Amino acid sequence: MLLDSNIIISAAKPGGESLSVFLASPDACISVITRIESLGYHLMSSGEEREITLCLTDLPELALDDLIAYRAIALRQQKKMGLADAVIAPTALLYDMPLVTRNEDDFKHIADLHLINPGNAI
Repeated sequence: MLLDSNIIISAAKPGGESLSVFLASPDACISVITRIESLGYHLMSSGEEREITLCLTDLPELALDDLIAYRAIALRQQKKMGLADAVIAPTALLYDMPLVTRNEDDFKHIADLHLINPGNAI
């Protein structure tokens, strides 16, 4: 399963312990864009950065390759969407894995993308 940035960020916050089941799953991984988005907030405190880094430590990271890039371009041409979401969605599709996200609305228009919302799964 591919973890969206909002899962990592939420898991690193107080009260995010309920998401540890997703982070600890042997099938869990992230896109490189998830690491960039999760750690890239310019007003992040050093404590927040440390917690997010801990969440990311043991998760395999999938690289951005040409197939993902071409699919991201196609998604953005079809519908206005953020760059990170446009990269994360085709990563899940091309690796044939569900996307764990709290922002289902950002992805529900993408055919064949299986979404898992932790709010619905816990």
